[in-house]
Amino acid sequence: MTKLRFIDHARELTADVDIILSDIWGVVHDGLKGFPDACSTLLEFRRQGGTVILITNAPRPADSVQRQLRKINIADETYDAIVSSGDLTRHYVESHLRNSVFQIGPERDNPMFRGLNVTFAPLEAADYILCTGPFDDEVETAEDYRDRMVQARKRNLTFICANPDIVVERGDRLIYCAGAIAELYRELGGNVIFYGKPHAPIYDRALEIAESKRGKATPKSRILAIGDSVRTDLTGANAMGIGCLFVTRGIHSAEFDGVHEIDDFTVKRLFGEIKPPLALIRDLKP
Repeated sequence: MTKLRFIDHARELTADVDIILSDIWGVVHDGLKGFPDACSTLLEFRRQGGTVILITNAPRPADSVQRQLRKINIADETYDAIVSSGDLTRHYVESHLRNSVFQIGPERDNPMFRGLNVTFAPLEAADYILCTGPFDDEVETAEDYRDRMVQARKRNLTFICANPDIVVERGDRLIYCAGAIAELYRELGGNVIFYGKPHAPIYDRALEIAESKRGKATPKSRILAIGDSVRTDLTGANAMGIGCLFVTRGIHSAEFDGVHEIDDFTVKRLFGEIKPPLALIRDLKP
């Protein structure tokens, strides 16, 4: 019989944990407002000597993410550092300044290019594609980009995905992200490079920062990932050998609606062949 269970309070898992790697969108906020209980959970963990690194697939530099958090009243004291897929993507751009780029994404993601002498070009002339999301995620889906992705595939362009998420919450809605367009391009046979969860570089960077702040390495048995996505948070934690606390109120909330007991059949239905998390929690609470 499976040991997977719902818990009411994060402290049921964090007593023997030194580092939390927490997702942001869906765990700490919903894109419009912060979650006070989640912030209290992370703040209390830090007060007791723990280290909190926020890891996010936001396609913007960490300082831009921090400004967004401040706008929705998430205090800097809630965490020790932020690691974003935008930072990792920016490193790629910096190392390819001789190449021209066709950019797909909204204007709000432009801080990724701040201070870089980037050459932008139309699709038919660019050396590679960089996608931070749809141009208008309020109305567009991946299918709106099919013709452009077919054209890009004919030119064998590399597609840099700055946000592997397929969808995220915005209030009570789900909106499409760069990962949806990237997956379409992969289905067409295109080459995609992903930056962010579930891929190892973002976890490696987060643990490097945590080690620097703590002054020593931490066994993986004392590290906990927190997230709301099977595809990114849970898969990434499993790949790194880190236990995961899974928040069910996020993008998978409909699948967990009405689920109160977790038997083997339910685990299989919810997680398939993916190793289940350590525990489930509906909302992150102290």
